[in-house]
Amino acid sequence: MSEMITIIVGYLQYPFVRYALIVGVLIALCSSLLGVTLVLKRFSFIGDGLSHVAFGAIAIASVLNLSNEMIFVLPATVFCAILLLRTGKNTKIQGDAAIAMISVGALAVGYLLMHLFSTSSNLSGDVCSTLFGSTSILTLTQGEVWLCTILSVIVAGMFLLFYHKIFAVTFDEDFAKASGTNAGAYNLLIAVIIAVIIVLAMNLVGSLLISALVIFPALSAMRVFQSFRSVTICSAILSVCCALIGMLVSIVAGTPVGSTIVAVDIVAFLVFCLVGNIKYHVTFRG
Repeated sequence: MSEMITIIVGYLQYPFVRYALIVGVLIALCSSLLGVTLVLKRFSFIGDGLSHVAFGAIAIASVLNLSNEMIFVLPATVFCAILLLRTGKNTKIQGDAAIAMISVGALAVGYLLMHLFSTSSNLSGDVCSTLFGSTSILTLTQGEVWLCTILSVIVAGMFLLFYHKIFAVTFDEDFAKASGTNAGAYNLLIAVIIAVIIVLAMNLVGSLLISALVIFPALSAMRVFQSFRSVTICSAILSVCCALIGMLVSIVAGTPVGSTIVAVDIVAFLVFCLVGNIKYHVTFRG
C-alpha cells in the first residue's frame, strides 16, 4: 500500500497528471449534478444520444482538419440537444424515436467519414479511442484545462443559480407551469448543459461511456437517500471520488481511463445497493 502511495505521489509531480485529475474531477462533478435530474425526469437516454452526436461531430471536425475540435463539436452538440427537445414535442416523431434516429445516424455517418477521409494509419485505434476514451486526457494543455475549468464553473453556477426551478421542473412539471415557471426554457437549459458536459467528457471516458458517468452516481445515491438535495450532494461527492480513484488506478496500472472510472462507479453502485438494503431492513423490519 505504501509503495502504491509513493508511486502516486511521484506521478503527481508531473503537470500533465495534475491537469488530468483537475479536469476529471470537474467533469465528474458537473455530470453528477445533472445526473439526478436526468434520472428522475427519465431523460437518461438523452445523454447517450448526444454522446453519439458528439462522436459524429468529432469525425466531421477531423475531416475538416480543424486545429481545435471544440469550436465545431460543442455548437453542433448543443444544436442537436435543442433539436431533440423540439423534435420530441412538436412533431409526429416521438422523443425516444428522434433520439434513436439522430444518435444512430450520427454514429454511422461519423464512422463512415473517418473511414473515407482518415489520414491516420490506425483508423481502428482512433475510433476505439473516441468511443471508449483515450490517454489524450494525459496530454491536455494548460489552455484546454482553463477552457474546461471555465465551462465547468459555468455549468455548476447555472445549476446552483436555477436550483429551485430545476427542482420544480424535475418533480412536477405541470405544477411548475401552473405556478408561472417556464418549464420549456428550463428543460432546454438542462439539455444544453448536458450537451456541454458530454463534449467535456469525451476525452475522459469516450462517447459510449459518458452515460455511465452521468447516471451511475445518481442511481447509487438514490439507493440510500430520498431527498433531492441529499441525493444530489451524495451523487456529486461519489462521482468525484470514483473519478479520482479511477484515474489514479488507470495511471498506476496502465488500464484505459474511461473503462476504469466506470468500473469504479459500478463497484460503488453495488456497495450502495448493499447499504440501501441494510438500511431498509433496519428501518422497516428492525
